[in-house]
Amino acid sequence: MDEQDAAPTDLAQAFIRFSLESGVLRFGEFKTKAGRLSPYFFNAGLFDDGAKLARLAHFYAQLLISSDMEFDMLFGPAYKGIPLGAVVAAELARLGRNVPFAYNRKEAKDHGEGGSLVGAPLRGRVLIVDDVMSAGTAVRESIRLIEAAGARAHAVVIALDRQEMATELDAHGLARDVPHSAVQYVRETLGLQVRAVAQLDDLLAFLQNSADPAWAEHLPAVHAYRQRYGVI
Repeated sequence: MDEQDAAPTDLAQAFIRFSLESGVLRFGEFKTKAGRLSPYFFNAGLFDDGAKLARLAHFYAQLLISSDMEFDMLFGPAYKGIPLGAVVAAELARLGRNVPFAYNRKEAKDHGEGGSLVGAPLRGRVLIVDDVMSAGTAVRESIRLIEAAGARAHAVVIALDRQEMATELDAHGLARDVPHSAVQYVRETLGLQVRAVAQLDDLLAFLQNSADPAWAEHLPAVHAYRQRYGVI
C-alpha cells in the first residue's frame, strides 16, 4: 500500500519500517535525557539526504492531510524543526495545500532584518513541526515566540511519540518521574493538539509482527521498557 492511501495505522507501520531501514531508529542501550537506559533510540538528524527527507516529509504531510487538525501556517523551532518544517511545507504545497512557513534563530540577529524570527509573519493558528518531544520545553518556547508575535500556537506534529513518563525537577533540584508524558503535558496543560506519525506502541506492533528475527529479537527489551516507563 502506498503511503498516500494508507490508514493511520498503516502509515505508522510504514514509517517505523522506513526509520529502521534508514538507521534513524536503532536498537541497543542508549541513555536518555532523563537518565534512563533505553533499548531504542530515534535520531531524526539521520534523515540526512534528499530522498530520506522527501519521504519523511510525505509521512508528515499525509498525517496532516488525513487528520482533522486545523492550522494556518507552520513553525519550525530551532534547530531540528527548521528543516522539518521546510520540507513539510514543500510537500504540503506539492499535494495541493500551500501554507506559510516560519522558524526561529536561537540567537537574535542584530543586523539585516534583525530579530529571532525568519520567514512568513506569524499569524492565525500555528502548527509547530518537530521530531520528538522529551519535556515540552521546545514547545513552551515556541508558544512564547508565537504569542509574542500576535499569533496562536494551535497544535504540534512530531515524528515519534515515545509514550513514556516525563521528568521534572523537585524542590531539591533532583529529577523525578511524573505520571504523564511530554505529549500529554502539552495536550492537557498547554492546551495544544498533538499528532505523531508513530508511537512506541506502533514500534511494539511492528516488532511483534516482524518476520525478520534481527528485528523481532528486540521485542522483549522494548516491551519491558514500555512496562516500566510507559504511560497510556
